[in-house]
Amino acid sequence: MDHLNQLNFEELKEYLDFKVEQYNTTKFIETDPIQLPHRFTKKEDIEIVSFLVSTIAWGKRPMIIRSGERLLEIMEHSPYEFIQNYSSKELAFVHRTFNNIDLDFFFRSLKNIYANGGLEKAFSPHPDFEGVKGRIINFRNQFLATEHEKRSEKHLSNPAKNSAAKRINMFVRWMVRKDNCGVDFGIWNSISPSELYLPLDVHTSNNARDLGFLTRKQNDWKALDEIMEALRKFDKNDPVKYDFALFGIGAFEK
Repeated sequence: MDHLNQLNFEELKEYLDFKVEQYNTTKFIETDPIQLPHRFTKKEDIEIVSFLVSTIAWGKRPMIIRSGERLLEIMEHSPYEFIQNYSSKELAFVHRTFNNIDLDFFFRSLKNIYANGGLEKAFSPHPDFEGVKGRIINFRNQFLATEHEKRSEKHLSNPAKNSAAKRINMFVRWMVRKDNCGVDFGIWNSISPSELYLPLDVHTSNNARDLGFLTRKQNDWKALDEIMEALRKFDKNDPVKYDFALFGIGAFEK
C-alpha cells in the first residue's frame, strides 16, 4: 500500500470513493452477517436481529452467520413477538464466550428496553458525553439495568473506558446510514449519519494506518477519534461510508 501514501487528497478521495462503490452493494450482503436482519421488514424485528448478530460478530463470518441462524431458530423467526413474550428459560446457545446465560440476560433486557420505548430511544444523548459515544454509554447503562451476572457485561463494550465499541458501532451504522445501496437499513432518524463512528477492526485499523489516517498503536476510542477526523475531511455528512472501503480492502484484497 506504500503507493497510496504518495497520493494527494483528491486522488485519495477518488480511490476511497471508488472502493466504497465497489463494496457498498447488495453483493456484500451474501457473505456478511447483515444478511440475517435483511430477512425481516418490521422495524423492531430488524433492530433485534441486527443487535444480537452484531453482538456475536467476532470470529470468521461463516461461523457468525451459523450462530445467527441458531438465534433466529430460538426466536422462532418472530424476534419482536418472541422478546415481548419472553420469560427466563434454559437456552441452548453458545458462540465463543457468549453463552446461554448471556443470551437469557440479553432477551430479558431487550424486553425491558422495548417496554420503555425501544432500542432507538435507548440510544438517546447522554448529558455528560457528546455524540455517538454518549449515546452508546447511555444505552449500555440502560441495558445493564436489568438483573444480570457480571460475566455478561463484557459483551457490551464501554466507550467511557476508551473501548472502540466495534460491535455496537456496527449495529448503529446499520440502523442509521441511509444511502439506497441496500446494505445499511437507515431506519433510525434520531441520529445523523454525520455522527457515526466506524466499527474498528483489524482490517480497518491496519488500512487506516497504511493510508496515514491513524498513528495511534492501540485500537481504542482515541484511535477512532483520529480516524474519524480524517474521514470527515472526505465526507463530513457520511464519513462512515468509508468503512466499506477500509474493510473491503483488508477483507477481500491481498
